[in-house]
Amino acid sequence: MIYRFDDLELDTSRSVLQRGAEEIRLEPRAFALLRVLVENRDRVVSKDELVEKVWSGRFISDDAISTAMKSVRRALNDSGASQSAIRTLRGRGFRFIAPVRVMAPSQASDAAQDASAPLKDEDGRPSIAVLPFRLLGASEGQTAIADAIPAELITSLSRLRWLKVFARGSCFKFRDDIVNFESIRSGLGANYCLCGVVEVFGRKLVITVELNDTRSETIVWSDRFQGKIDDVYEMRAKIATSVVAALEIYIPYHEAENARLRSPLCLNSWALYHLGLQHMYRFNKADNAAATNLFDQALALDPTFARAQAARSFTSFQNAFLNYTPNRAADILDARRFAEKSVEIDPHDPMGNFTLARAHWLEGSPENGIGWLDRAIKISPNFSHGHYARGWTDIMGGRSTNALEYVGAAIELSPLDPFLYAMLATRAFAHLIDGNTSKAATWAEHAARAPGAHYLIGLIAAVAHQMNGDQKSASLWAQRAKSRRPGASTERFFNAFPFSDTALRRSISDALNAAGIE
Repeated sequence: MIYRFDDLELDTSRSVLQRGAEEIRLEPRAFALLRVLVENRDRVVSKDELVEKVWSGRFISDDAISTAMKSVRRALNDSGASQSAIRTLRGRGFRFIAPVRVMAPSQASDAAQDASAPLKDEDGRPSIAVLPFRLLGASEGQTAIADAIPAELITSLSRLRWLKVFARGSCFKFRDDIVNFESIRSGLGANYCLCGVVEVFGRKLVITVELNDTRSETIVWSDRFQGKIDDVYEMRAKIATSVVAALEIYIPYHEAENARLRSPLCLNSWALYHLGLQHMYRFNKADNAAATNLFDQALALDPTFARAQAARSFTSFQNAFLNYTPNRAADILDARRFAEKSVEIDPHDPMGNFTLARAHWLEGSPENGIGWLDRAIKISPNFSHGHYARGWTDIMGGRSTNALEYVGAAIELSPLDPFLYAMLATRAFAHLIDGNTSKAATWAEHAARAPGAHYLIGLIAAVAHQMNGDQKSASLWAQRAKSRRPGASTERFFNAFPFSDTALRRSISDALNAAGIE
């Protein structure tokens, strides 16, 4: 769509702002902010809505919003004093007030046509080159460290089925002190570059790792690891685990951000998939429907896309698990059908094995999914969702010891995981089974307050507090669950969580009833 106001033209299909023939450069966040305001010019847009739509709901400061807003005002020749285009309403938000004319997207210009064609290097899955690390301050006997760590990273990352990892022989040709991202992109076709610096100070070892987007030449993620030179082997293992877990989160998020700023006409199956992930992990009905639509579009372009099949199983699981649709039986069948298709296409993708295991949960037989979860963990030992789900399966069977080990590994692998609320709830239930109701209530409270936690996690908090003798907190969480999901009941709780341990099931039911859930 094209929006014209004053002497400016905002073309959302091409992500371009122009004044006449001159393109006005805007940082992607600022452009997204302007687009949200223009598209919602009939009303006030709150800061919370801007954070949700422009920053994908992440925690950011008011300064970040102010900086983006100043960039937009500067591009529009507006100011906080004149407010001729954007008006600030203190305590409420912002509103675009300049007169706007709306036009259909231009089909005439070559630029618009070029924007509708997928870019060559974005036709497939994300790709990464892991370069040899730079070595500073080391003696001659320590030079192998700079090659050994990235070599181990290449091996570990190659287990990620959604990521194309270039071989060591190609990556290690790029040994320049200053990384030339353009050369890496043109020479290998890599979207991402992982580089690092190894610093040796006496017996102290400091390793910095940095993930960069070769297209925009920006840093996507970085971390710093410290230890003693004698602990280098332990550090190598820790770095490999940390990097794999970080890339599982940051690359899909970054890919979704890039896709969001492009025309829908030029999104390929991988871009649609990554965009769908951002909706899928928000755990609400509207976003789950949006994710389902995006995954369906990805599969229409590529039916052999195993990860998209697994993701489609995931959204069907959510529909059945949280009763988003009136036909739970059909959702259960879809969860299994898409998971089986994913495993059929790529039996070595841990995500497909994970979703097939969870299909057994919906069918009331979580124990039958244990083999698939064990297989997912064996395929990818750093797959945090596999560890969490394995722990929760033990919980539903009334087993706490191994569950604590599994969930501890999951949280260590991915402390910022979108499933963190579920991991914390697993830990809470393990303590309940062990009879430590105080710890259980503490962890359940953390779980219910974690981002993404749905109403069933609130019911877990109600159970934990009730068993801990805190009737007031139990009733509070029960009421919150019922306000979020009218019809919340013990039946729905056990449909979602098919506990097989009879005594534990009875205790949970009694606690829910006492808290006010029938």
